[in-house]
Amino acid sequence: MEDLLPELCDRYEDDVRILEPMFGNFGGRERFSGKIVTIKAFEDNSLVREQVALPGEGRVLVVDSGGSMRRAMLGDMLAEKAVKNGWSGIVIYGCIRDVNAIGDLDLGVQALGCHPLKTEKKGAGELNVALRFGGVDFIPGEYLYADNNGLLVSEKELVID
Repeated sequence: MEDLLPELCDRYEDDVRILEPMFGNFGGRERFSGKIVTIKAFEDNSLVREQVALPGEGRVLVVDSGGSMRRAMLGDMLAEKAVKNGWSGIVIYGCIRDVNAIGDLDLGVQALGCHPLKTEKKGAGELNVALRFGGVDFIPGEYLYADNNGLLVSEKELVID
């Protein structure tokens, strides 16, 4: 499998925003892309649970947990639900858990790290708001591309022949 991000950067350098290196690739799908859906929620994955239960339609869920390294915003059960409902990938600016099980799923998952403790469920958070971390703005409806080389965002869908 060819490396997607270097190819996209070579072809569309002026059209992409590249995230600072900070994420690890934890999912069984190393290369993923799709339209962005955003969640901003600190140590509460209630909205993540709600979104992965909806049809993903090949989209990517981007979750800003404030970079928290104290709780996991995604575990195997929610990741399995995301696969079942057609999500392409999930990016967590925070932690995940159940990394071995998630690694076996056909889902792209990138996160800062892993932590075994689940979040509290308070129903807090915001859906489809602009996010900013790693030097990049994540705007709902724009496109995210990820592989083992990193992560980038573009206003438009990018095509590789």
